[in-house]
Amino acid sequence: MPIISLRVPERELDIFKAYAKHNNTTLSEIIRVAMLEKIEDEYDLKVFEEYETEKQAGTLKTRPINDLWKELEL
Repeated sequence: MPIISLRVPERELDIFKAYAKHNNTTLSEIIRVAMLEKIEDEYDLKVFEEYETEKQAGTLKTRPINDLWKELEL
């Protein structure tokens, strides 16, 4: 796996390490998960903002959930 170098103040590193230890995981895993969650949160916000824009403009298209279930054969 590739390696990423990250510079942080010593005090923050201590906090990160303590958090990882408390959660019985590695520092690498804590940082990896935090970054993925950040990306997901930003994507979710973008999708929500697009939804709100379409809703306010009156261009939002919806359909009954039962139509989706039929399409997915559920």
